[in-house]
Amino acid sequence: MTSYLGAIGTANPPHCLGQQQIADFMAQALEFGADDTRRLRALYRVSGIGHRYSVLPDYGRANGDYTFFPNTPGLEPFPSVGQRMAVYRREALPLALAAVADCRRQVPSLDLATVTHLVTVSCTGMYAPGLDIELVQALGLPASVQRTCVNFMGCYAAVNALKLADAACRANPAARVLVVSVELCTLHFQKSAEDDHLVSNALFGDGAAACLVQGRPLPDGAPSLALTAFHCGLEPDGHADMAWHINDFGFEMTLSSYVPKLIQRGIGRLTEQLLEHLPVRRADIHHFAIHPGGRKILETIEQALDLSHDDNRYAYRVLRDYGNMSSATVLFVLRDVLAAATPADHGAPVLSFAFGPGLTLEAMLLEISVDNQGLMVNQEEAVHSMKGEPVTGAFVAAE
Repeated sequence: MTSYLGAIGTANPPHCLGQQQIADFMAQALEFGADDTRRLRALYRVSGIGHRYSVLPDYGRANGDYTFFPNTPGLEPFPSVGQRMAVYRREALPLALAAVADCRRQVPSLDLATVTHLVTVSCTGMYAPGLDIELVQALGLPASVQRTCVNFMGCYAAVNALKLADAACRANPAARVLVVSVELCTLHFQKSAEDDHLVSNALFGDGAAACLVQGRPLPDGAPSLALTAFHCGLEPDGHADMAWHINDFGFEMTLSSYVPKLIQRGIGRLTEQLLEHLPVRRADIHHFAIHPGGRKILETIEQALDLSHDDNRYAYRVLRDYGNMSSATVLFVLRDVLAAATPADHGAPVLSFAFGPGLTLEAMLLEISVDNQGLMVNQEEAVHSMKGEPVTGAFVAAE
């Protein structure tokens, strides 16, 4: 039994902020002098990010016009966890609904009443009753839908959500899983001049992604990604180099300069272990969906796996246009892989990675499925299936 990922919808909040705009905000907030401001601007300039999105307009404004941060020197009193979570509760649901709406536009025949499982993903906010129940109510999902929340796992959390969806579909061919990731990273700006905090402040943005996982490819001629295999690795030496803690003034990210070296050291072994029992070799793979944790991370993976910059083009594009949106980011990259898929790509393997605290390294192997190559069910039957009606035909095996 194979499960299929498709119809990846995405959404971002309305405030699109240029990287140098944010650098100016940070320099002012940290009360930097001319030399430190120049170094900070250089850090932002080489980040590979053009702009990011935030639920907060403040990052593009000057002190005196802030709506969330205090309009005081040094932003004191600095916003508490409670204040940040109040914004999360207000903003997470609308952004999630926008991503789901984008997902549904790609599958007009989808009847939400047939969704059997809902998996929500976030590491930037939590509350209960939470986002999962709010989505059930707002979307009119059945009250019986099976809900699972993947919280606080960091940038690789969407991979765990896809593992859950895959397991549900393999256990029950009629399962239809809606996965929704929402990350409001910019709520957690840390007013600190430590290098780790300067780097994390320079990378993270806000975004949401929603996708459908089920036991058959999508109807309506849309490409899908067969979920072929997963593998997780750990680099314990990086336990303190990438971490995520709740403190009095937000969720605090530690992201040391040693992380790319740790990933470079482990990524080859991770790939070998993923492919070990599969009829796919590294040389057979020409499509990649790598979580753009940062420009340096992408470059070190290229060196370790002998990839070109073009091989990594989807990751670089997402990094440039959105920054690192934690767990949602790899789904943005997979969205671009799907959008570029053609009939000639049918059956092509896609290698995907995501990374997070631990240091955790997650790997996925997916396969592009395009319906007019013969793998999908008859379109009329598929439409009936998406509406929860009986299907009388069968899958057509690819020759």
